[in-house]
Amino acid sequence: MGCGSGGVLQEFISLDADPSKLYGVDLLHDRLRVAIERLPDCSYITANGEHLPFPSCSFDLVLQFTAFSSILDASTKVLMASEMVRVLKPGQGILWYDFVWNPLNRQTRGIPLSEIKKLFPGLQVTSRRITLAPPLTRLLVPRFQALANELTRLPFLNSHLIIWIQKPN
Repeated sequence: MGCGSGGVLQEFISLDADPSKLYGVDLLHDRLRVAIERLPDCSYITANGEHLPFPSCSFDLVLQFTAFSSILDASTKVLMASEMVRVLKPGQGILWYDFVWNPLNRQTRGIPLSEIKKLFPGLQVTSRRITLAPPLTRLLVPRFQALANELTRLPFLNSHLIIWIQKPN
Protein backbone atom coordinates (compact mmCIF):
# COMPACT_ATOMS: atom_id res chain seq x y z
CA MET A 1 0.00 0.00 0.00
CA GLY A 2 1.51 3.29 -1.05
CA CYS A 3 4.56 1.73 -2.70
CA GLY A 4 5.65 5.02 -4.25
CA SER A 5 8.72 4.58 -6.43
CA GLY A 6 9.33 1.04 -5.16
CA GLY A 7 11.95 1.52 -2.44
CA VAL A 8 10.38 -0.97 -0.03
CA LEU A 9 9.79 -3.47 -2.84
CA GLN A 10 13.50 -3.19 -3.66
CA GLU A 11 14.34 -3.95 -0.03
CA PHE A 12 12.27 -7.14 -0.15
CA ILE A 13 13.88 -8.17 -3.44
CA SER A 14 17.30 -7.68 -1.82
CA LEU A 15 16.10 -10.17 0.84
CA ASP A 16 15.39 -12.71 -1.95
CA ALA A 17 11.67 -12.06 -2.40
CA ASP A 18 10.46 -13.19 -5.81
CA PRO A 19 9.64 -9.98 -7.77
CA SER A 20 6.96 -11.79 -9.77
CA LYS A 21 4.99 -12.23 -6.52
CA LEU A 22 5.22 -8.59 -5.44
CA TYR A 23 2.48 -6.05 -6.10
CA GLY A 24 2.88 -2.32 -5.66
CA VAL A 25 -0.22 -0.20 -5.06
CA ASP A 26 -0.13 3.58 -5.17
CA LEU A 27 -2.54 6.38 -5.93
CA LEU A 28 0.06 8.44 -7.79
CA HIS A 29 0.80 7.04 -11.22
CA ASP A 30 3.95 9.18 -11.62
CA ARG A 31 5.52 7.37 -8.67
CA LEU A 32 4.45 4.00 -10.04
CA ARG A 33 6.06 4.86 -13.37
CA VAL A 34 9.41 5.22 -11.55
CA ALA A 35 8.83 1.91 -9.74
CA ILE A 36 8.03 0.17 -13.04
CA GLU A 37 11.29 1.46 -14.55
CA ARG A 38 13.32 0.40 -11.50
CA LEU A 39 11.62 -2.94 -10.86
CA PRO A 40 9.92 -4.15 -14.05
CA ASP A 41 9.38 -7.72 -12.79
CA CYS A 42 6.91 -6.63 -10.08
CA SER A 43 3.22 -5.92 -10.75
CA TYR A 44 1.68 -2.50 -10.14
CA ILE A 45 -1.80 -1.14 -9.65
CA THR A 46 -2.92 2.48 -9.52
CA ALA A 47 -5.52 2.46 -6.74
CA ASN A 48 -6.56 4.56 -3.78
CA GLY A 49 -6.44 1.78 -1.18
CA GLU A 50 -10.13 2.11 -0.30
CA HIS A 51 -11.10 -0.33 -3.06
CA LEU A 52 -8.33 -2.78 -3.90
CA PRO A 53 -8.79 -4.71 -7.17
CA PHE A 54 -7.85 -8.08 -5.64
CA PRO A 55 -9.96 -11.01 -4.50
CA SER A 56 -10.50 -11.52 -0.77
CA CYS A 57 -7.87 -13.63 1.01
CA SER A 58 -5.33 -13.38 -1.82
CA PHE A 59 -2.13 -12.18 -0.06
CA ASP A 60 0.21 -13.70 2.51
CA LEU A 61 1.60 -10.31 3.50
CA VAL A 62 0.42 -6.73 3.15
CA LEU A 63 2.87 -3.87 3.69
CA GLN A 64 2.09 -0.32 4.72
CA PHE A 65 5.11 1.95 5.01
CA THR A 66 4.30 5.61 5.76
CA ALA A 67 1.11 5.71 3.69
CA PHE A 68 -1.41 6.10 6.51
CA SER A 69 0.33 9.14 8.00
CA SER A 70 -0.28 10.92 4.69
CA ILE A 71 -4.03 10.33 4.92
CA LEU A 72 -5.75 12.98 6.99
CA ASP A 73 -9.34 11.76 6.58
CA ALA A 74 -10.35 9.28 9.31
CA SER A 75 -13.00 7.50 7.21
CA THR A 76 -10.47 6.91 4.41
CA LYS A 77 -8.13 5.27 6.92
CA VAL A 78 -10.92 2.98 8.13
CA LEU A 79 -11.75 1.89 4.56
CA MET A 80 -8.09 1.31 3.71
CA ALA A 81 -7.50 -0.76 6.86
CA SER A 82 -10.60 -2.82 6.07
CA GLU A 83 -9.37 -3.48 2.52
CA MET A 84 -5.94 -4.52 3.78
CA VAL A 85 -7.57 -7.08 6.06
CA ARG A 86 -9.98 -8.23 3.33
CA VAL A 87 -7.21 -9.13 0.85
CA LEU A 88 -5.08 -10.83 3.53
CA LYS A 89 -5.27 -14.62 3.90
CA PRO A 90 -6.39 -15.97 7.30
CA GLY A 91 -3.50 -16.39 9.72
CA GLN A 92 -1.29 -13.97 7.81
CA GLY A 93 -0.30 -10.41 8.62
CA ILE A 94 0.22 -6.78 7.83
CA LEU A 95 3.66 -5.25 8.29
CA TRP A 96 3.18 -1.62 9.29
CA TYR A 97 5.87 1.07 9.50
CA ASP A 98 4.75 4.63 10.06
CA PHE A 99 5.52 7.53 12.32
CA VAL A 100 3.90 8.44 15.58
CA TRP A 101 4.97 12.07 15.40
CA ASN A 102 6.55 14.38 12.86
CA PRO A 103 6.23 18.03 13.88
CA LEU A 104 8.11 19.26 10.81
CA ASN A 105 5.72 17.97 8.12
CA ARG A 106 2.31 19.65 8.28
CA GLN A 107 0.98 17.59 5.34
CA THR A 108 1.05 14.46 7.44
CA ARG A 109 -0.26 13.34 10.81
CA GLY A 110 1.38 10.74 12.98
CA ILE A 111 -0.68 7.75 14.05
CA PRO A 112 -0.54 6.60 17.66
CA LEU A 113 -0.76 2.92 18.52
CA SER A 114 -4.21 3.39 20.06
CA GLU A 115 -5.56 4.59 16.68
CA ILE A 116 -3.94 1.70 14.84
CA LYS A 117 -5.57 -0.80 17.21
CA LYS A 118 -8.95 0.80 16.53
CA LEU A 119 -8.37 0.47 12.78
CA PHE A 120 -7.81 -3.29 13.15
CA PRO A 121 -10.36 -4.55 15.70
CA GLY A 122 -10.10 -8.24 16.49
CA LEU A 123 -6.58 -8.56 15.11
CA GLN A 124 -3.47 -9.16 17.19
CA VAL A 125 -1.20 -6.11 17.15
CA THR A 126 2.46 -6.38 18.19
CA SER A 127 4.46 -3.16 18.07
CA ARG A 128 7.81 -1.60 18.80
CA ARG A 129 9.02 2.00 18.52
CA ILE A 130 12.02 2.34 16.22
CA THR A 131 13.85 4.92 14.10
CA LEU A 132 15.57 7.75 15.89
CA ALA A 133 13.64 10.91 15.04
CA PRO A 134 14.94 12.10 11.65
CA PRO A 135 15.95 15.61 12.84
CA LEU A 136 18.15 13.98 15.50
CA THR A 137 19.47 11.45 13.03
CA ARG A 138 20.47 14.14 10.53
CA LEU A 139 22.21 16.08 13.28
CA LEU A 140 24.02 13.22 15.00
CA VAL A 141 24.84 10.50 12.49
CA PRO A 142 27.46 12.37 10.42
CA ARG A 143 29.62 13.06 13.50
CA PHE A 144 28.31 10.97 16.38
CA GLN A 145 27.13 7.62 15.04
CA ALA A 146 27.74 5.81 18.35
CA LEU A 147 25.66 8.38 20.26
CA ALA A 148 22.84 8.10 17.71
CA ASN A 149 22.91 4.31 18.12
CA GLU A 150 22.63 4.64 21.89
CA LEU A 151 19.78 7.15 21.67
CA THR A 152 17.70 4.70 19.63
CA ARG A 153 17.40 2.67 22.84
CA LEU A 154 15.21 5.45 24.29
CA PRO A 155 11.72 4.78 22.91
CA PHE A 156 10.51 8.36 23.36
CA LEU A 157 13.17 9.54 20.89
CA ASN A 158 12.01 7.04 18.27
CA SER A 159 9.46 8.53 15.91
CA HIS A 160 8.13 5.41 14.14
CA LEU A 161 6.32 2.19 14.94
CA ILE A 162 7.03 -1.15 13.36
CA ILE A 163 3.95 -3.32 13.82
CA TRP A 164 2.88 -6.85 12.99
CA ILE A 165 -0.90 -7.05 12.64
CA GLN A 166 -2.01 -10.70 12.61
CA LYS A 167 -5.28 -11.78 11.00
CA PRO A 168 -6.96 -14.69 12.85
CA ASN A 169 -7.18 -18.10 11.17
